[in-house]
Amino acid sequence: MTAQRMVETPEGVAIVVELADLGSRAVALLIDLLVIFCGVALTALFFTWVFALAFGSELATAMWHLAFFFFRGPYFLFFELRWRGQTPGKRLLGLRVVDRRGGALSASGLAARNLMREVEVFLPLTLLANVGSGEPMFLAALVWVGVFALLPMFDRDRLRLGDMIGGTWVIAVPPLALGEDLTARDAAGEFHFAKAQLDRYGIAELQVLEQVLRGSKETAAGRETRREVARRICRRIGAEEPVDRRGVDAFLAAYYAALREHLERLALFGERRVDKRATESGSIEHSR
Repeated sequence: MTAQRMVETPEGVAIVVELADLGSRAVALLIDLLVIFCGVALTALFFTWVFALAFGSELATAMWHLAFFFFRGPYFLFFELRWRGQTPGKRLLGLRVVDRRGGALSASGLAARNLMREVEVFLPLTLLANVGSGEPMFLAALVWVGVFALLPMFDRDRLRLGDMIGGTWVIAVPPLALGEDLTARDAAGEFHFAKAQLDRYGIAELQVLEQVLRGSKETAAGRETRREVARRICRRIGAEEPVDRRGVDAFLAAYYAALREHLERLALFGERRVDKRATESGSIEHSR
């Protein structure tokens, strides 16, 4: 069943998002676990073999579990920061983690979200794998897994514990079709943005604009959201506002493409523009 929610960005723009279904989230997690397992197997195989020869199989097994722990933690955090809320599994299933308040994803929020996965999933599964089925701890771990697995089913926003603590949602993101708009833009040659106009925004605003473009443009609310976003951007960069619906769609697609290319080019030189406030205050992050 499709569930939609309204989130208001720091710009004051309301965006409709579609919550990801639990089946897709489960499959995405399984894909990510498979990637992690393969990575651990490839990198730890040699060390496991060495430890097995030198110290015995029990220590080798312990080292494998340790390697699995150190791989899975950074894995989710790295990809969700690098790919703006997506891991390989989420990208394949068309899912994305977003901030429930409409802002940019924070490293602290994502870290809290992913650390809670240890409590929700990996810790009880480790207990299940290492205790006998007749022991009381086995039953306790089974209940533990069941409670956290069923929690999103009873939450109206489909939040797991990590989402509640990290302030995030997992949403469905259909493929973004910008080809027609960009082709029309190039043919007409009507949208060209100066560097000063692109310097007005950063990564956080690019993410918001991407969500707007991914949203529906067939509903009255979706069209009004696009029109309002285009109006705000034009006022900020000093551009002429588009007059019709097609012009609004083409303008937003063109500005998104130009801004993304601009920010990626800056990133190549070690300059990371977090958001518009950073560009205004001059507090821009530089790689060291």
